[in-house]
Amino acid sequence: MLPKTSEYALRAVVWLAREPGRKASADLLAEHTKVPRRYLHKVLQDLVGGGLVWSQPGPGGGYALARQPEDVTILDVVNSVAPLERIRSCPLGLPSHTTLCPLHSELDRVYAAAERALGRVTIAELLRSASPVVPLCG
Repeated sequence: MLPKTSEYALRAVVWLAREPGRKASADLLAEHTKVPRRYLHKVLQDLVGGGLVWSQPGPGGGYALARQPEDVTILDVVNSVAPLERIRSCPLGLPSHTTLCPLHSELDRVYAAAERALGRVTIAELLRSASPVVPLCG
């Protein structure tokens, strides 16, 4: 349901959240998250633009989480790189559809439920999981 861009962003944010405040280079992030370096650069720029990550260019620079993991939800990350698109009007542009048809109404309910579910889980909660597997990271 989520595009690769969202998953890649989540991998990067989870990795950075493991040690808040510590910078990581794009190369290190790409290696540990298994995200292609060139694609990761675009994702990181979107996260910087969304205020979730900050960057410091140059030698000794890198990327770090801009907020505490407790203050970042999965939905925050998704919305920074590839927001879920709700259906507000007929996607077909049919003038006779002044309200959503039953199909598009149901699809929009699914998107709304996804937003609520993703908005309830913080990155900190992912990291506190009892699972021995580190979320989304290699």
